[in-house]
Amino acid sequence: MNDKFINTPACNHQTAASGGLPLTGFKLGKVILSPPILMAPMAGVSDLPFRLITRSFGCKFAFAEMISARALSHKGKKTHKMIASVPEDKPLGVQLLGAEAVFIQQAIEILNQSDFEVLDFNAACPVRKATNRGEGAALLKDPKKLHKLLKIIASESRLPASVKIRSGWDEKSINAVEVAQLAEDAGVKTLLIHGRTKAQSYRGKVDYDIIRQVKEAVKIPVVGSGDALSPELVKKMFDETGCDAVAIARGALGNPWIFPQTVRLLKDGATAPPPSLDEPEGTASSELIKTMHRHFELSCGFHGERIGVIIFRKFFYWYTRRIAGIKPLREKAFRAKTKEEIINIINELRQTALIPHPQYKELTN
Repeated sequence: MNDKFINTPACNHQTAASGGLPLTGFKLGKVILSPPILMAPMAGVSDLPFRLITRSFGCKFAFAEMISARALSHKGKKTHKMIASVPEDKPLGVQLLGAEAVFIQQAIEILNQSDFEVLDFNAACPVRKATNRGEGAALLKDPKKLHKLLKIIASESRLPASVKIRSGWDEKSINAVEVAQLAEDAGVKTLLIHGRTKAQSYRGKVDYDIIRQVKEAVKIPVVGSGDALSPELVKKMFDETGCDAVAIARGALGNPWIFPQTVRLLKDGATAPPPSLDEPEGTASSELIKTMHRHFELSCGFHGERIGVIIFRKFFYWYTRRIAGIKPLREKAFRAKTKEEIINIINELRQTALIPHPQYKELTN
């Protein structure tokens, strides 16, 4: 493994004194999280470089990218790379996607030899490619089958089992409470719920009430998910649902600062805006640019230059989406093919008079 992944700096961010929301520890696997926030798995995003960046800003627990049980059972190199890790990337959970017991069992045999902390089963993915195979959120239409699969996972996995669900398939079939109770009966130790239906995907409003109903219906811990895009919205999830923990996903895209900011808000009720680009060297602007450089170096080191450049293009967009006037540089980044080009484009941010995007608050809320 490249030394860059072993020497990633530890988090230097300080948290404020205790206060605000109660910060009772939340147990996930053998890990106690306080405050109870974690990073959810995101397909095509949660690779090792991304996780190491969020770790360096205080993310205490993360999930690797969702992986296919069928692909893992076939021992594909690409799938194994998706769950590659290093000591600094711990504790780490893994999320499995599947609908066929034979492949799920074979995948469990492989994962039982790993050092993951938790095995999460995905019954929430809304992507058509997955649901057309009866996987992900499609299992919400067949709770009995999901129950059988969860019993297999809970009984055969060496790792504590969790499951991620949605509120239902569509607004006419909201069945999260029923599914949650079946999951608990199957032996699942933790339940993650995204407060939208499969039909909504990531559109529309999160249904906080259904998350609260699930929390009240089961004894196992419940992790709320959906629109945790800012520290304030993470706090709202706790306030509105009474959930035991909150999973941050899209809120961390280009914004690893969400982790220390959320910790601060939950502890003492205060937070600070993400770094801008119009401050002097040594302050926020330097931090943002240095973070982009470090993320890009990690991406190239892990994936190789060609793939690393391609993957980082979307992260360039996410890191700079708060900035008005970024379009010319963004277009250059999307055309870039070499490591040198991306490095130079990131450096150009220092010489460009940019201001916070006036619509950023609306975009994230």
